[in-house]
Amino acid sequence: MSTDTPPSAPAESAAERYLAVQRSDEFAGLRRALRGFVFPMTVAFFLWYALYVILSAYARDFMGTKLFGSNINVALVFGLLQFVSTFLIAWLYSRYADRRLDPIADRIRAEMGEVRHDDGARG
Repeated sequence: MSTDTPPSAPAESAAERYLAVQRSDEFAGLRRALRGFVFPMTVAFFLWYALYVILSAYARDFMGTKLFGSNINVALVFGLLQFVSTFLIAWLYSRYADRRLDPIADRIRAEMGEVRHDDGARG
């Protein structure tokens, strides 16, 4: 068995198709659209989380301010809002992907000859 055997034509053809898609304007637009959502959301969430940590470390009196009853203070509310913001970002991304990313990805996939069969599951 020789290691000098050239790869089969179908494999080369598939590799060439993938490279052509990667170089296409439509794929570049898809990546731009993805980055246009992911990077700003990541920065916003990081700043929101950093604010929470900084206030917890340096504004203890403010974070300890009682809001409701004897156990609910600003720190607890901010902490719970971290979870709320995480789920909100996930929901927003899902909507954004459905409207802006998935149609482009489906077109690219169809052009590659890999027809998507939706049975209600994502993958």
